[in-house]
Amino acid sequence: DKRCAEYYKAGARFAKWRSVVSIPAGPSLIALRDCAYGLARYAAIAQNAGLVPIVEPEVLLDGDQDIDRCLEVQEAVWAETFKYLADNKVLFEGILLKPAMVTPGADSANKASPETVAKYTLNLLRRRVPPAVPGIMFLSGGQSELEATLNLNAMNQKPNPWHVSFSYARALQNSVLKTWQGKPENLKAGQEALLKRAKANSQAQLGQYDPSNESADASQR
Repeated sequence: DKRCAEYYKAGARFAKWRSVVSIPAGPSLIALRDCAYGLARYAAIAQNAGLVPIVEPEVLLDGDQDIDRCLEVQEAVWAETFKYLADNKVLFEGILLKPAMVTPGADSANKASPETVAKYTLNLLRRRVPPAVPGIMFLSGGQSELEATLNLNAMNQKPNPWHVSFSYARALQNSVLKTWQGKPENLKAGQEALLKRAKANSQAQLGQYDPSNESADASQR
């Protein structure tokens, strides 16, 4: 409580807490509940201090599981998370959710198209996330820049009850870092690469992304 109050006084208005679930490691029901309860307590404390909690129940893409197994685990994680958020009287209108998309594991031999990822992920959202939650800010972990942007674009082909957007690191930075390389002479090119990635994902959250101008680097993980 004290730390959140201090952060608010210092000018912060958002907070973030991340809990991680590994599919190859189980997960056990106890692990799921521990993850969910910790997120819920953090969110309640943050809201009491006037902060908007970003709730991040991240299901890692590590492993060779198929997309159906990923959906099964994510449904269980999100069910527990929203149950404990409600128990702790967290205001759903005052949070942002930062989850992973529903995809096959990184080592899976069966890849999924953007349309399939969008279908599974939106089904998960409809089954587990109250429409009162204003925004879903997806992670890009384990995906290439192109995959993450195409998947987000596919999810926004029709209206959703939530603002479905992105909170990417790798899918914004990968080609940027390769272009810049920490060299002063590459600064302008690096900035242009960052603007290109930002624009691509901005268009994807509107369902208007065109991948025809992407470079080969965008498809690399």
